[in-house]
Amino acid sequence: MTKPTHALRLALVFFLSPLLKADAIETMRIFIFAGQSNMEGADSKVGDIKNFPPFRGLDSPQEDVLFSYCIGRDNKTRSNGWEPLRPIRNLVGPELSFAHRIKQAIGAPIGIIKCAAGGTHLGGDWNPDAPEGFKMYPLTIQLIKESLASLDEQGIPYRIEGVMWHQGENDMFNEDYMANYGTNLRRFLARWRQDLATPDLRFYIGELCTKTIWGMDLRPRMYAISLGQRAVTDTDPLADYVRTSHVGVEIGGGVGLHYHYGTLGQLEHGENYATTYLSNIGVPSKQTPPITPWPYKENALVKLFVLAGHRNMEGERAFSQDLEQMKSPLSQARGSIAFKYSLGGGVKASTDWEALRPAGLYDTFGPELSFARTISEDSEDAIAIAKFTHSGSQMNDWTPNGTAAKSRHLYPHFVQFVSQAIQELEQRGHQVSLEGIFYHVGENEMSMPPYRRQAPAWLEATIQQVRVELNRPNLRWFVSQQAPTDDERVNSIDVTTEIETLAAKLSNIIHIKAFELPAQEKKLVLNTQGIIRLGQIIGETYLEQNSNN
Repeated sequence: MTKPTHALRLALVFFLSPLLKADAIETMRIFIFAGQSNMEGADSKVGDIKNFPPFRGLDSPQEDVLFSYCIGRDNKTRSNGWEPLRPIRNLVGPELSFAHRIKQAIGAPIGIIKCAAGGTHLGGDWNPDAPEGFKMYPLTIQLIKESLASLDEQGIPYRIEGVMWHQGENDMFNEDYMANYGTNLRRFLARWRQDLATPDLRFYIGELCTKTIWGMDLRPRMYAISLGQRAVTDTDPLADYVRTSHVGVEIGGGVGLHYHYGTLGQLEHGENYATTYLSNIGVPSKQTPPITPWPYKENALVKLFVLAGHRNMEGERAFSQDLEQMKSPLSQARGSIAFKYSLGGGVKASTDWEALRPAGLYDTFGPELSFARTISEDSEDAIAIAKFTHSGSQMNDWTPNGTAAKSRHLYPHFVQFVSQAIQELEQRGHQVSLEGIFYHVGENEMSMPPYRRQAPAWLEATIQQVRVELNRPNLRWFVSQQAPTDDERVNSIDVTTEIETLAAKLSNIIHIKAFELPAQEKKLVLNTQGIIRLGQIIGETYLEQNSNN
């Protein structure tokens, strides 16, 4: 990095002048972003930001945030000094949404230093003792020291607030690196603190995304890296494990599965770091108040509907801003319907029953809104909705036995969630009629051959055991399925017929073929219109079943 030029000095003063306080510059908060491809912004596109309403505008430079960077492998792109924060190389990194959220919350000057390169290892490239390959560790430390030196030269006070680290996928291909990831990470953090003379430096360790192809076909290896990460964050009081497996993932060609977050996932990725950082400094996330007044009469029978599933039940690409633009009544809270939820595997969960409304992660919503409207339009029944989703899960995570990746096992949490919902309503004096579990089958399962082949058996195991544990042998399951992926690599596996066969084999399974959905731009994942229609289809099927009984 070159020494600051006169123009840079003027620019620094210009950037910071709106943030002057009592004739002195307030201490700048420095955040460091480092890692491999899913930190760099692989397979994202700046032009796609406009498609995601909560993040529109982040394609423009953030003039009030300073940015110093070195990005890439062989052909690196460098800032050679500080400049305004903006997308680099037409890529979207998590720093864009992170900085936007942080500056709104703390009102202090912000600087971002970023060094990232795809396909790099902690055991090799990032090894502080013996860096190999692209020698990322010394490169990053040099970038940080030079960036901070330019602030020192200008007399700008600063403090390093934390390091946002997302890396680990490539270490799982080397047996030694994978087995020793936790040991290597612990040594890595200690060396940062030593070399930057910051013994209290805090680290934010990003979870690897399990919604990707690698989260499925390399499940044990991804789990091994996560154990290494957890071994550090569970014992180092200055290291936080940042959940990211639920965020959006780019849709690929062919079967649709991908390896990287892409544009939406990167923007949500940055939000996750921001949420954890703000929590650490005492800025809590906004909480929705409980429903009031309680909508049901004393001793009333309450019909409880449990919605469950993965990406589209969660509502990955259905945005509340779209509902507002459509002037849809679905955007309004419904005080007549109590709503309880656990989303992203518990990343966001209600603390009490709330009024039904768009409540998803990142201003999203699921089919519960149109479902509730459909079944309640011509009825005065008291209804409540409980929703349990994890868009980063696969169907084997929902089975009673789970998989070798024990931390991803959802089954016990799901059963507890349903039981607790029933118990809470009963404690309020209500009789509860569990009308059914409305489960939307895994979207990723429809695209990977071995998962597509095993999905019906996994579903059967889950249904059977949930009925046993809830002591409801005749509990209805409404199993919805969007059109499975149409690709020659998976078309020979007739998963639809297999689920039909399962529904005929077991009583009270209603197979909903939600194949007539609005045209979708992407495979696997539904947009706002698709989610609305999915909820209507599920609701219409329930009404039809009830009228026939």
